[in-house]
Amino acid sequence: MSHLPATAWHRQSAGNGAKGPRHYDWAWIHIGTDEHRHLLIRRNRSTRELAFYLCWSPTAVPLSELVRVAGARWSVEECFQAAKSQVGLDHYQVRHWTSWHRHITLAMLALAFLTALAADAAPEPPADTHHHGRSNDPITLTVPEIRHLLVTAFNPPAVTATRLLHWSNWRRHHQATARRSHYRRRTCWIDHETALEY
Repeated sequence: MSHLPATAWHRQSAGNGAKGPRHYDWAWIHIGTDEHRHLLIRRNRSTRELAFYLCWSPTAVPLSELVRVAGARWSVEECFQAAKSQVGLDHYQVRHWTSWHRHITLAMLALAFLTALAADAAPEPPADTHHHGRSNDPITLTVPEIRHLLVTAFNPPAVTATRLLHWSNWRRHHQATARRSHYRRRTCWIDHETALEY
């Protein structure tokens, strides 16, 4: 897409990822005869690698909305990965559709239960977009952490509940420190890239 002018590219975030905001350069080209069909192009800011999305919307939408929907793909992939690693979505050895269907249904039900517990335990999201880069609070309870606590509660180890909760709190503080570091590094890199452009 080297023939696109520099003004065609717009820097926008596709949402927050595990390491902070996912900023890319985006361009869109109207295709078809109406205003509802687009070719959306995502360009990686460091590698210049391109990704393409064919888009259709029932009404005319701004570029930011197409970027938001394209960014949601990451969360769908993350859900499948969580289902595989946390509740064994892909751990089946069956040959019949009924058996496969039962396994998948139970796995998705288990993931929905864990996700509902995690959502119920999560506080309201902060209005400050840089909150994660400055906060010393542990991360909220995640699906893997809740699964770990439930497994331990139903199959008690040789440690006390106080010790178990202490380790859970330590792990979440450690994960918050890692996330804070990623957010700071990503923010510094974005600020540096922006300064170079101007």
